[in-house]
Amino acid sequence: KERTVRAPVFNEICSETGVTLTRYLIELARENPELRDLESLIGGIQQACKTIANLVDRASITGMIGYEGGGGSINVQGEEQKKLDVITNDVLKMALRFTGKVGVIASEEEETPMFNKDAYRVPTANDKGKYPQVLADIGSKYVTVFDPLDGSSNVDASIPTGTIFGVYEERFSMENCMLDEANVAGKCLVNTLQPGRSLVASGYCLYSSSVCLVLTVGAGVDGFTYDRAIGEFVLTHPQIQIPRRGKIYSFNEANRWDWDKPLQEYVTALQTAQGQSGTKYSSRYIGSMVGDVHRTLLYGGIFGYPADKKNQDGKLRLLYEAAPMAFLFEQAGGLALTGKTRVLDLRPKKVHQRVPFLAGSHDDVVEMRSFYEASTDPELIKAASPASDEDPPP
Repeated sequence: KERTVRAPVFNEICSETGVTLTRYLIELARENPELRDLESLIGGIQQACKTIANLVDRASITGMIGYEGGGGSINVQGEEQKKLDVITNDVLKMALRFTGKVGVIASEEEETPMFNKDAYRVPTANDKGKYPQVLADIGSKYVTVFDPLDGSSNVDASIPTGTIFGVYEERFSMENCMLDEANVAGKCLVNTLQPGRSLVASGYCLYSSSVCLVLTVGAGVDGFTYDRAIGEFVLTHPQIQIPRRGKIYSFNEANRWDWDKPLQEYVTALQTAQGQSGTKYSSRYIGSMVGDVHRTLLYGGIFGYPADKKNQDGKLRLLYEAAPMAFLFEQAGGLALTGKTRVLDLRPKKVHQRVPFLAGSHDDVVEMRSFYEASTDPELIKAASPASDEDPPP
């Protein structure tokens, strides 16, 4: 369904603190009462990001570098886990559990989505809580997906890392699962496997020379920088708009000759000033998605983690990496495709499904797509199926 979100308005701003994320969320809820429950949810995420920022900052001092258990701990992706993968995953889960607004949590580090019973806990007359007469929290319940520490393999070298998150509304209430646990797994999965176009909010937190939290709730993209002096994220990049065209491409060129032929031809055109702009592009690639995306949003150009012969379905996970980032790019005026297909139109078939990802400035991404559209390769002509307009049954 179409959603219209009104951006918060700030008539007065404190000269000492600026507009904090806390105030931003309060004003957002005032402008959009239907989103009032996002205030505590995103408040939980920002608190987790502050904690993770501190963990990353001090990792070398506290011994949090290296692999979990000295090595050999493998996550559901088949990847060896860093110590911080495990810790940051727990930090985010705990922060979200007790907001009271998250019914289902899905993480890169977890095999299946987790049902959050705490969001549906109903006090009874026998409870010793302060308000035993309260029967239930009737607020919205959301599905939150995340990659707790993208680029964690770079922590040991102090290269930028980040947290990626996305928020969906529950499609089917999980309330009855408190009484009928047999339905939990199925309903968790159905609630989680939604196309990116259904996202209510998404964002990332970049841990680098400064800590930046970039957020969209469907009313543009706003960036906040962590001010450690006051312990708050402060609005420093209001209404980010990616340039219509950039001068930077960002790919792992070691895989170039394993890419689709149209992509090879497109990058060659950028390198030789034979593209539509007639400008020779520069190459910039960190190898940490959040860092590369942050630069691309601010400076323009195109970033990609495309399919190749080894990873024919791409490398990035659709649910909690590609879709949340695609939502940000589109809200900032850019585009995100798999090659020809819009990322936000893809409905995940499984939690950890991978997809190719090519995103950035509108004109750059459209030009890239034109190379795919001109291809006569029968395999590339087959467009990926977009999300169905019909939702699967619960």
